[in-house]
Amino acid sequence: MSPNPDAACAYWPNSAVAIADPPRMSACRAWLWLPLLTVLLSGCAQRLPLPSEQPGLPLPLQLHIQERDGSRIQDRLLVIQQEGAALRWSLLSPLGVPLARQLLVDGRWQADGLLPPNAQARELFAALLFALTPADQLDRLYAAQELHVRDAERALLTSNGAHWRVRYTQPERFDLDVGAALSYGVAPLAAPDGASPR
Repeated sequence: MSPNPDAACAYWPNSAVAIADPPRMSACRAWLWLPLLTVLLSGCAQRLPLPSEQPGLPLPLQLHIQERDGSRIQDRLLVIQQEGAALRWSLLSPLGVPLARQLLVDGRWQADGLLPPNAQARELFAALLFALTPADQLDRLYAAQELHVRDAERALLTSNGAHWRVRYTQPERFDLDVGAALSYGVAPLAAPDGASPR
């Protein structure tokens, strides 16, 4: 029986397509790597610096967050609530549309609801927890981190590149730098009569 090249090609109908269309093959390989990348990225998100235990905060907190990214400024609302052993973080647009929701349970972030993962919001929440931690608890709760504290300023440096700097301008008001290009102005959310909500 002699070899039949036509029959051999019938078993490999996609071989010509794979050779003629390399971008499709690359896209296929990318889809195979996507679950692994997702796991790796979620693992990086879990390594954000967090306190060794929940600090004593006057909860619930309602904050006005002003995000400054270069020339762009966006207003956000943040509500931090105690829910059992967890801290619930809800980031909203000024119209009340949920942008990100997370639960901090036993030193780990968990999704809260059906919103997609938001790594930027999760880092904001972790940096805010650092900024809101009372000064007398800071050394104990962040003992494993490299801290720089002086007067009305504190900073946290990590080996994975996270860099947070907090500058307190007034009681309960501060500027928070997250990385090199992103900054937030943070203040208590005023009640309609101008009084503090607490």
